[in-house]
Amino acid sequence: MESQHNRAVIERFYTAFQHLDADTMADCYHTDIQFHDPVFKTLHGKDAFDMWRMLVARGGATLKIAFSDIHADEQKGEAKWEATYLFSKTNRKVHNKIKASFLFRDGKIIQHHDHFDFWKWSKMALGTPGFLFGWTKVFQKKVSVESLRALKKFQEKKL
Repeated sequence: MESQHNRAVIERFYTAFQHLDADTMADCYHTDIQFHDPVFKTLHGKDAFDMWRMLVARGGATLKIAFSDIHADEQKGEAKWEATYLFSKTNRKVHNKIKASFLFRDGKIIQHHDHFDFWKWSKMALGTPGFLFGWTKVFQKKVSVESLRALKKFQEKKL
C-alpha cells in the first residue's frame, strides 16, 4: 500500500537537492543512515550527510537535478533521478541517470542505494581514462579511494 508520508520524504529530499539544500537532505535521513553507490561505495551516518554537503558545494550553479517515478510503501521506496553538472576534477559535463531505492525507519530514510552504470559515468566524468578503464575493478576502486579521500578533506575543512 502506497505511503504518502514516505513518498513525501523522497520528494522533499530531491527538492532540497534541486535547491542545493544539503541540510534539508540530511534531515530526510535517519541518524543511522546507510548510503551506497558505485563511487563512494557504502557510507554511514555523518559521512553520508557530508557527502551530500560536499557534492552540493562542488556542484554549485552547474548542478541541475530532476526526479520522477517516486513510489513508496510503509517500508521501502524508489525513484529515478538525473544529475547534470560539471565534474569538478576535469570540468567535463556529466549527465548521470540514477535509480534509487530506499528503506524507511521512524519516518526517515534509513537506507539509500543509488544504482547507475559506473562505466558510463566514468566516460563522461573522466574522459579517455574512464572510457578505457572505467569497466575495470581496479579503476573503480581507485576512483572510490580518491572520492573518499576528497570527502575526508572536505570534512576536515569544516572543522
